[in-house]
Amino acid sequence: MLAAVARKDYEDQQRRQSEGIVKAKKSGKYKGRKINHGLHENISALLKAGKSYNAIVELLKCSKSTISKNARSKLNDLS
Repeated sequence: MLAAVARKDYEDQQRRQSEGIVKAKKSGKYKGRKINHGLHENISALLKAGKSYNAIVELLKCSKSTISKNARSKLNDLS
């Protein structure tokens, strides 16, 4: 019973947060997380140097998804 109440509270909190973000975006107050340009420059340099994703993760302590986003954006910039 308590698990069901906790789950409902969690879902309500998530719903209210989503509604607040939508409202803030409409008013121009919410823009999301800013891009770490220094990290992205380092990732680009390491990719150009031929480093693997795993090596970049170890060196920069970032996620593989961050690396792949950076790699995709660089490919799109070339097109």
